[in-house]
Amino acid sequence: MSDTRVPRRRRYLVCEPRHFAVQYAINPWMRPDAPVDVDLAQEQWQRLIRAYRDHGHTVDAVEPAPGLPDMVFAANSAVVVGGRVFGSLFHAPERRPESTHYDTWFKTAGYDVYRPESVCEGEGDLVWTGRYVLAGTGFRTTREAHREVQEFFGHPVISLTLVDPRFYHLDTALFVLDDDNIAYYPEAFSPGSREVLGRLYPDAVLATRDDAMAFGLNSVSDGRNVFIAPQAEALSAALADRGYVPVPVDLSEFRKAGGGIKCCTQEIR
Repeated sequence: MSDTRVPRRRRYLVCEPRHFAVQYAINPWMRPDAPVDVDLAQEQWQRLIRAYRDHGHTVDAVEPAPGLPDMVFAANSAVVVGGRVFGSLFHAPERRPESTHYDTWFKTAGYDVYRPESVCEGEGDLVWTGRYVLAGTGFRTTREAHREVQEFFGHPVISLTLVDPRFYHLDTALFVLDDDNIAYYPEAFSPGSREVLGRLYPDAVLATRDDAMAFGLNSVSDGRNVFIAPQAEALSAALADRGYVPVPVDLSEFRKAGGGIKCCTQEIR
């Protein structure tokens, strides 16, 4: 069945983890007293970039800035649809300076950047499905930002409420497989949001708690190949059964900051 899945070439924006560290705690995964193996983090990140390029994808990079240890998590910087860039306004003051560096990269690359008035954390909470935007709220991005996104892009925005602080961004609990389907962890969402997802995606791939805790839903799919945490074994097996090709990439060091594959990856559409 995997032969019928067609990958689509993607363009990704990333940021080298040159200054990566856990220096503060803004989600339940972060413990400043837990040391980060900087060399291992760099090695794991390089493996992710190689995996993207080996599968035919283009990778651009933002220059990392000293004093911004979470700048490696490029997904939070913006959401880009149809060449239009909706920027970020981070919830945590520690991360707010990141927006300027990413905005500068986009502007230098020839894009106009919209600066949101409401707290909004890019692809962390705004997931483009090819038809509409699935938008997370509950811990970071606000509902007011959802309205701004809809006005800016002119695409429908579907608000989903996250209820478990361990899954503080939508991209820790859900990812898009292709233009028709998603994978997600139901218990990360409010009852009404679970009903919405069930109606929109009756054939979705449902993840287990272990998959979710392994950051298996912080994955990136090109429509065929799914770049996924190797620890999410049940989810990888379920995806393979559906005809997708799991590409395991271990970013265990980044989990210490509550991040994974998708967190490190901004897609430029």
